[in-house]
Amino acid sequence: MSESDRPMLAWLVAELWGSELVAVHGTVLRPAELPGFIAERSRRVVGLLTYQLTGDMLEIVTLNAIERRAGIGTLLIEAAASTARHFRCHEVRLTTTNDNVDALRFYQRRGFRLAELRPGAVDRSRQEKPQIPRTGDYGIPLHDEIDLTLQV
Repeated sequence: MSESDRPMLAWLVAELWGSELVAVHGTVLRPAELPGFIAERSRRVVGLLTYQLTGDMLEIVTLNAIERRAGIGTLLIEAAASTARHFRCHEVRLTTTNDNVDALRFYQRRGFRLAELRPGAVDRSRQEKPQIPRTGDYGIPLHDEIDLTLQV
């Protein structure tokens, strides 16, 4: 992704996440200001991954495959893992929520392992970002964050 992509990314993040801000593990981030990857098909954005580097870890902040079940998410994960190796990181980490069973299945099928549960973390994040819904996927009450890791 390049600097000229930033305005479009800010709009896209707001569309996909309900705000230009993402609240995770007690912090609020602006994904459009982070490094990342854009997946395009026929000059149309079909996927987005943003990340931050912290020590010897690459943390995926956002991952969206706009076209589902087309391999886009997998390609973006592979690009993140390659970047992690380039920066000599030992781990790729990401956070999802307790309701996101589709994401939990997706990540685990790609080698990620459950690493940490933060009960009530989403409830606390809702104070910083009130747009976070109280009910998530499949009608599951949205309360907790779950970290997954991939060793690279």
